Amino acid sequence: MIISLTTVLRRCWQAFPALLLILLAIFRLPVLAETAPVPFSTPTTALIAAILAISAMISLMTLSKAVSAAILFAGAHAGAFLLLAGLAGNEGLARSPFFLLLSACWLLAWACVARLSEMRSLSDASGAVLRLLIPAIFGAWILIIWEAATRGFGIPFILLPPPSAIGARIVNSLPILGADVYQTVFKAVLVGYVVGCSAGFLTAILADRISFLRRGLLPIGNMVSALPIIGVAPIMVMWFGFDWQSKAAVVIIMTFFPMLVNTVAGLAASGAMERDLMRTYASSYRQTLIKLRLPAAMPFIFNALKINSTLALIGAIVAEFFGTPIVGMGFRISTEIGRLNVDMVWAEIGVAALAGSVFYGVIALAERATTFWHPSSRGG
Repeated sequence: MIISLTTVLRRCWQAFPALLLILLAIFRLPVLAETAPVPFSTPTTALIAAILAISAMISLMTLSKAVSAAILFAGAHAGAFLLLAGLAGNEGLARSPFFLLLSACWLLAWACVARLSEMRSLSDASGAVLRLLIPAIFGAWILIIWEAATRGFGIPFILLPPPSAIGARIVNSLPILGADVYQTVFKAVLVGYVVGCSAGFLTAILADRISFLRRGLLPIGNMVSALPIIGVAPIMVMWFGFDWQSKAAVVIIMTFFPMLVNTVAGLAASGAMERDLMRTYASSYRQTLIKLRLPAAMPFIFNALKINSTLALIGAIVAEFFGTPIVGMGFRISTEIGRLNVDMVWAEIGVAALAGSVFYGVIALAERATTFWHPSSRGG
């Protein structure tokens, strides 16, 4: 009996607390306050409890991981959808049964992600789907809990708008957001990123070749990396004007030294035996650099590129706070927060996060294609 219970717990331990939360919610009905303008019907509550209970019990059966994950996914998200739909027009009137049922949904979604994490892909396509699906479910539940908390507790819109309001603002402001992204990302960030990373890489090659340059420049690089961006940005605006050039200059400063330091460290990463072997072949510095040291430095270089992909976006947005034309993500955030249009501010934050994630993802894909031989890439 103990072995059987242990086996069941290993199969899906989240089902037991989920069933307990469902029972507690049923004993403490109704889901919403009695003064709710739009009542939460009893059949809807029964349907949610039934969906969650059936999903939890099926997950305890001996099923394949794929089937079990699909059932848990459907049950958790169907229950959450029905709960959130019942909040329409009843903001701030949710009672404890609402949050108990939502917690049960979250536990089933947790179990779903756990099952997906245990699955072993049979092909590259299925592996790619799993790598995208697991963080997608995790991120979706952050938004679901955010939506339920803001609307269920009736949090004032000015303090924290729900994701649904932010999404509606994004859809209704696509031309403005597109112009801001073009000004900030495609002008300031990309230009500054390419120039800063290229200059840092070339300077690292020189510093590796010239000893006094390496010993003198790297300490200065550490000092410059500690400079506050809010002090550098207004100076760059004074030097290069209010348009994107001054923001690109800030990005160059922020990306130059991380690339320099990482590339210098990467060039020193090749083993002594490999360098000795190249010398026995009478290889020149250039041949050793191209055939041995730069390939060994690629993980360090891509590490700098990934770090700089986020630093560049942050630097450009903050620099726009100190002077910019009437367009740009930083300009929009600073302007709309003054008007208390917090949904537009969150829309800009969401678009910036999406742009930064895409930028980082592109660099990560390039890294996997370039450093496929490295243990970190082979490990998945």
